[in-house]
Amino acid sequence: MTHLDLKEFLDEKVALYLKPNFISEDPISIPHQFTKKEDIEIAAFLSATIAWGRRPMILKNAAKMMQIMDHSPHDFILNASNTEILKSLDFCHRTFQGIDFQTFIYALRNIYQNHKGLEGCFYTEKEDMSEGISNFKQIFFSIEHQQRTQKHVSDPLKGSASKRLIMFLRWMVRPDTNGVDFGVWKSLNPSQLSCPLDVHTANVGRKLGLITRKANDWKTVKELDVHLRSFCKEDPAKYDFALFGLGVYEKF
Repeated sequence: MTHLDLKEFLDEKVALYLKPNFISEDPISIPHQFTKKEDIEIAAFLSATIAWGRRPMILKNAAKMMQIMDHSPHDFILNASNTEILKSLDFCHRTFQGIDFQTFIYALRNIYQNHKGLEGCFYTEKEDMSEGISNFKQIFFSIEHQQRTQKHVSDPLKGSASKRLIMFLRWMVRPDTNGVDFGVWKSLNPSQLSCPLDVHTANVGRKLGLITRKANDWKTVKELDVHLRSFCKEDPAKYDFALFGLGVYEKF
């Protein structure tokens, strides 16, 4: 398949899968319950954080997180009492346990009180989001915390593919032209985004010759970036819909 043929093939799959009717089965359905920017980004960040494993369980537990925060994430982050925050200790999603959720609440409170919110913590002028994500992690864990919780926020500068944070950034930065992603963060550009590298996108990427590396790490994200940016440098992350759709729905 030539470069042009592959681009046309993937563009057709983007058009097929970049539609709101796929939202209900995806963790992005959780932040779609909100309209306030801060509620959207907090719900999106927490939902993306636990987005591994079976999707029905992800959706169930992400909904439980919203319930614990009284379906008002921003207000809860800023104003919940220590007693109210203790409710988070009953939460568990696989290895993300109550103590991790509690730490995330206090870390987010610090970010909204002292760093003007999530968006600015990710800001970078680099061509990709690796430095922005790494800087965010430093800010996030600048509060007192247990070491165990750090594993739930990845760092591409340490080699991680950072799939969940890359997905979260796609939700926040890509323009809301199809009613799927939100595009509520204007300080970052869609051209800086990468494709979230999960088992489906990685397998399809290898079958299409977009990836040669065997490991699913940041170097592989960058290898995929080169190809996807050659197809559309302004919006390379849109091909997430094509690669993911081919893997999940077409068993490509």
